[in-house]
Amino acid sequence: MGGRPFRSGRAGRSGVADGPSGGDARAAARSRLRHNCRMSLDPAIAARLKRTADGLVPAIVQQYDTGEVLMLAWMDDEALHRTLTTGRATYWSRSRGSYWVKGDTSGHVQHVRSAALDCDGDTILLKVDQVGAACHTGDRTCFDADELTVAPA
Repeated sequence: MGGRPFRSGRAGRSGVADGPSGGDARAAARSRLRHNCRMSLDPAIAARLKRTADGLVPAIVQQYDTGEVLMLAWMDDEALHRTLTTGRATYWSRSRGSYWVKGDTSGHVQHVRSAALDCDGDTILLKVDQVGAACHTGDRTCFDADELTVAPA
């Protein structure tokens, strides 16, 4: 990766786009969005991304000052572009088929401090200043559930 984090701006707020309805309509709309958004995301960044078959990249979200892992979400090119240009974490909801800006509904905002790609370009790391809970359950992180038992090494 070369250690080049992508810094996001603080230009304003991003709205949540309405998701298409129906399976075929949803797939067509997502395809159009992905085709069109490649023009808005910096081509150098877009070229480095390795996407799933659905055009998505996992985003790991950490609290910027403690390194606490808060959540994992999914981004496509447009979500990453919105995140980098607004300073607000924007994700693609696989279940709803639409974009969502963390905190627009709950008030639990993620102010993005930095963004980076891993060495393979198949994972995004966002370091954020989390306001309130990161998890939809109301927990601080999505990893506050019961820990799994690990045998001693």
